[in-house]
Amino acid sequence: MKKIMWKIKEALEAFQNDQSGIGVVEIILILVILIGLVLIFKNQITGIINSAFESISVNSDAIVK
Repeated sequence: MKKIMWKIKEALEAFQNDQSGIGVVEIILILVILIGLVLIFKNQITGIINSAFESISVNSDAIVK
């Protein structure tokens, strides 16, 4: 019984010392920066996407005909 309790205690200590959750904070910071950039350059991004779709539309009409 003591051996089982000792293994449980070791597993709990290993779980407490695990530092793999630090990556979550980094991912959240990267997402915040990306969202900020999108908000800052919203008009430019919209213009690029609109011109790309116009180009696709014009070129697809030429291919279909």
